[in-house]
Amino acid sequence: MRHKPWIAALVVLGLGATAAVVRWKVWPAPGATAPSGSARGADDRVVSVVLVPVELRDMPLHLEGLGTVTAWSTVTVRPQVEGRLDRVAFTEGQDVKKGDLLAQIDPRPYTIQLQTAPAALARDSAQLAGRRRTLDRDLGLQRAGLGTQQQVDDDRSAVEQAEATLKADYAQIAGARLLLDYARVTAPIDGVTGVRLVDAGNVVRPSDPTGLVVITQIDPIAVIFSLPQDDLAAITRHMADGPLTVETLGRDGGARLAAGTLALVDNQINAQTATIRLKAVFPNADRSLWPNQFVKARLLLTTR
Repeated sequence: MRHKPWIAALVVLGLGATAAVVRWKVWPAPGATAPSGSARGADDRVVSVVLVPVELRDMPLHLEGLGTVTAWSTVTVRPQVEGRLDRVAFTEGQDVKKGDLLAQIDPRPYTIQLQTAPAALARDSAQLAGRRRTLDRDLGLQRAGLGTQQQVDDDRSAVEQAEATLKADYAQIAGARLLLDYARVTAPIDGVTGVRLVDAGNVVRPSDPTGLVVITQIDPIAVIFSLPQDDLAAITRHMADGPLTVETLGRDGGARLAAGTLALVDNQINAQTATIRLKAVFPNADRSLWPNQFVKARLLLTTR
């Protein structure tokens, strides 16, 4: 098909105009002032390029989420007996071991109970011995034909009652010793004491809502963090191969605080946020982690 001459002319004019625009944009005319930075278009901006050498190395696959540091265990120490608080034996913020004395409640009422119980035991022991002698005597009379079966049965019943009373006396002694032991308030766990909640001289009771002090165990320590539910399949798959490593970073993702292991994947997904909670355990001898601290948790799935 023959092209019309006017179409060819239009094509030549368009190419010429395009070439003129490109020359004006790229090669300004002599003496012309190049456009300033503010007058440049988006296509004329200077773009910085960073070049790095290509290298072959392992690539760790991480999952990151925000978490909260949680104490391994927290115990509010409360008195188990009522009495005047004679002495507070700890200082606030002190490291304590399980069994260390924390406070002393006035022991005198419980010492008196412990001294009274053995006296009741001696009395009831004498009564039991007398009733056993009576039973033996009545059994002899019965064999001789001088006693009745009713008398023997009554004697046996009296002996059994005295034996039961004797058992109660032993339990009373054990209870008195326990109350006296409770007058010494000791640490139930290893940890760090908090603020003292009661001063010496006050009367304390087991029903007091505040207790004496809160002890927090911070070594080891735990971090609770959340990840999207879509990561659950990958987490469980890699957990089957062995323990997974978890690192904690500052809330801004900067400094590395501690390294531990993943201990738990929660048994349900949060339906409102579509996330799953995880718990990691960390050694914390240097106390780089503190309860209720916000951190960034980095879970290492695998290294390729």
